[in-house]
Amino acid sequence: MQSQKDGYNHLYLFNIKGEQLKQLTSGPWVVMEVLGFNKKQKSIIFAANKAHPLHRRLYSVSVANGQIRELETTDGVHRAELSPSGNRLIDRYSTPTRPRVIDVVSMHNAQCTMHNLLDADDPWTGYQQPLFECGSIRAADGVTDLYYRMVKPYNFDVAKKYPTVVYVYGGPHAHNVEASWHYGSRSWETYMAQKGYIVFILDNRGSENRGRDFEQATFRQLGQIEMKDQMEGVKYLKSLSYVDADRLGVHGWSFGGFMTISLMTNYPDVFKVGVAGGPVIDWKYYEVMYGERYMDTPQQNPEGYEKCSLIPKAKDLKGKLQIITGYNDKTVVPQHCLSFLKACIDAGTQPDFFAYPGEEHNMRGHASVHLHERITQYFEDFLK
Repeated sequence: MQSQKDGYNHLYLFNIKGEQLKQLTSGPWVVMEVLGFNKKQKSIIFAANKAHPLHRRLYSVSVANGQIRELETTDGVHRAELSPSGNRLIDRYSTPTRPRVIDVVSMHNAQCTMHNLLDADDPWTGYQQPLFECGSIRAADGVTDLYYRMVKPYNFDVAKKYPTVVYVYGGPHAHNVEASWHYGSRSWETYMAQKGYIVFILDNRGSENRGRDFEQATFRQLGQIEMKDQMEGVKYLKSLSYVDADRLGVHGWSFGGFMTISLMTNYPDVFKVGVAGGPVIDWKYYEVMYGERYMDTPQQNPEGYEKCSLIPKAKDLKGKLQIITGYNDKTVVPQHCLSFLKACIDAGTQPDFFAYPGEEHNMRGHASVHLHERITQYFEDFLK
């Protein structure tokens, strides 16, 4: 059985009567996936961030004695498939500097043997590449480590000042920063770096794979702790001589859209420009299975729903804000955006709004290209 009952997702051995016999794994790290069972050695094969919060590596644990062993020796993000017998793994992984590696790992005895099938060359060789960096800062509690990714222009000059965009998601059961190729960077970040921006991405408390308390810090008050942590990221950015504190932008989609408007309205003098895609505006309009999991019901938690709603915050908008939605969005229905626009009209504030007819929560194909051009152009027009 997997459980977070000791604070981190770990493996427990039970008998068929439902009685716990022992805990098989423990420690301040998370079992991320159970891949299967090695029948000969009677061991469970799993992926975990035991070595580091940003790494996903492969391990086995003996059912008999609880002994854990590493099945490979390379840091990074490993995603593997186990053979039916449990004796072999196909291990596909990347590191910040290695784009794609495929190994076959054999576990026929106490020593694992490895055969490399692919170690791909850097496909960007010969091109002007952005600088991809990773580091950590302290959360707003002053204790917890948070990890960030920063993407800088290829010709970065420490003597210059750069417009900087905070890309945010921030929601539960997701993360942005990991020790995979380019630290998990998205193509849009490269595009923005190419145009002369710095892009900063921070995984705040509430995001996944850091344990129960880390994730449950946001329970019943979505957006509040997350904003405080993101502002610690902003404090760090302002400490850097090459970040132009007068040209800070923020962008996110879905929960990130909710975070974008939250940050724009709660810290109106900090962010000059924001682009919020598919934003949740009020959690009482959102899907029950998600909203009530993290907020309880509006009847059980009226104070939390009131505190997290962005409708009363419409009056506090100062900077340039573009709100984007897919007009057939079944996940964050257009009611969210429209309710915020109505509140802005009543308050006399002036956001911009763009809708993609026929599109759902995430744009695809040509609409996605158009979307990212539109996001970028908004920063080009109002942040540069």
